[in-house]
Amino acid sequence: MRSRFLTVLVILAAVHVYVGIRILPDLPIDNAARALGWLWLAASIVLMPAGVSAYRLAQPHADRVAWAGLLAMGFFSSLFVGTLLRDVVLLVATLAGAASPHFVMWSAVAVPVVALATTLIGFINARRVAAIVDVDVPIDNLPPDLHGFTIAQISDIHVGPTIKRRYLDAIVDKVNRIGADVVAVTGDLVDGSVHQLAPHTAPLARLQARHGAFLVTGNHEYYSNAHAWIDEFERLGLRVLMNEHVVLQHNNAAVLLAGVPDYTAHHFDPTHKSDPHKALAGAPGDVAVKLLLAHQPRTALTAVEAGYDLQLSGHTHGGQFFPWNFFVPLQQPFVAGLKRLEKLWVYTSRGTGYWGPPKRFLAPSEITRLRLVPAVLPAI
Repeated sequence: MRSRFLTVLVILAAVHVYVGIRILPDLPIDNAARALGWLWLAASIVLMPAGVSAYRLAQPHADRVAWAGLLAMGFFSSLFVGTLLRDVVLLVATLAGAASPHFVMWSAVAVPVVALATTLIGFINARRVAAIVDVDVPIDNLPPDLHGFTIAQISDIHVGPTIKRRYLDAIVDKVNRIGADVVAVTGDLVDGSVHQLAPHTAPLARLQARHGAFLVTGNHEYYSNAHAWIDEFERLGLRVLMNEHVVLQHNNAAVLLAGVPDYTAHHFDPTHKSDPHKALAGAPGDVAVKLLLAHQPRTALTAVEAGYDLQLSGHTHGGQFFPWNFFVPLQQPFVAGLKRLEKLWVYTSRGTGYWGPPKRFLAPSEITRLRLVPAVLPAI
């Protein structure tokens, strides 16, 4: 563990030094200001890992250190990416004979200015209450009794160092105003233990829907003692679906709602291995629609074989902020939105909160209102 930490620290120091060498000498500032720049970079090297591990500290110091470290992480992420892009532009400009001293100076100024602007905009986007996104899902042979069946999906809230009870209260209020038939919570609700966060997750008990609120675990629940959290979620009135299903009688039609543990859950508990086929065990044959809650979109590769009509997922955050959205496809088949995989619809939420840096840029958070609609509208 210590060697891994030292490796991370060395890499962090190296990329900070790279930014300092490439940006600070070209800025139109005096030596004193340049020294302050190096001092901030040195502080950032310490703050970033401290922010991630601040939960080990006593309150209120833990939250203060977390805020400082995670804000620094968000800003430096954009600063580093901006420095890389500037170097590419400078290389092209040099080859084209256009890299004048004036261009070099102002490109150096642009990097921290743009990084600061994206961090401020990203902070505002992250801290506001997620907007409601409306999505119609066309289902083949949908019975009239299920036209307009509504699911309110929330995902990836990450209650923890910077997301507390007030933030979650506002989300629950907005979800309840939808008046959904079902509330679906697709994992990664928490970053911390039940002991630390139970007062802040209490608003979940107020979630309201005609057929109730259902939840599946995400990978972050397993980082924080998933067994304890499953018990707590059940205590709050959420039905946790662990490779199982329920049949909801809606008007005169039946909807099967299944749920599986996180795709990686078996690494933490072999009995929690995600299995969309097992979740259908004992299912009646007369259900009109089969819905699956699965935290990670890549579960769809198995869900399509099991015969589900719609899978609801999260996990990706839509990339959360540029340019990390370009890296999500390296692990997941879908980044965000409604996509088709053979006969299976997959909706991937961009998440209702955020993880790590309080920053969302070009990947807004969402509370999703999904409606089942017929694939072919009936003739009038």
